[in-house]
Amino acid sequence: MAISSLLRRPDLLRPLLNLVAFELGWLACVLGGSWVAALVAAVILTLHLVWQARPGEWRWLAGFAALGLGVDGGLTLAGGFDFGDQPLMFGVLPLWIWLLWPLFATLLHHSLAWLWQRPWLAVLGGAISGPASYYAGAQLADVALAAWLLPAQALVWGLLCLWLTFHFGRGERSASPA
Repeated sequence: MAISSLLRRPDLLRPLLNLVAFELGWLACVLGGSWVAALVAAVILTLHLVWQARPGEWRWLAGFAALGLGVDGGLTLAGGFDFGDQPLMFGVLPLWIWLLWPLFATLLHHSLAWLWQRPWLAVLGGAISGPASYYAGAQLADVALAAWLLPAQALVWGLLCLWLTFHFGRGERSASPA
């Protein structure tokens, strides 16, 4: 498909731009550290809320920010992460890793919306891509991971994606004709 025809298809362009924005945010967080992450994430999240978000979607971004602080903060306190001498937000996490959670939430209603109708694919995707993302990020950001962390992340992300299929999938299935 030519780029010019893609630009005329908002149904394809918007999810693609959503995914590209997330990936740019992920790279800025992992490679740039907390200050770069804060700036880039602020721009991406603001543009997302203004340009693409559904009414009330800010609640998902805020909810995932809180969830990220709880999940990754708890795993850090349990010894799963060693951030070395990086400055920690609330004494638990560097800002850059925490910002990945609301950035991920920008995908829920857009680039990943199709996934919530496919529970097993969502669970498998979460259980594989979640830990893979943490592993890649740790390698790039010089973060040490405990041996048990990636299996724990597989469980966390698999269950989170399963919950998302129940939450989003149920509403979509009930709205579609039988």
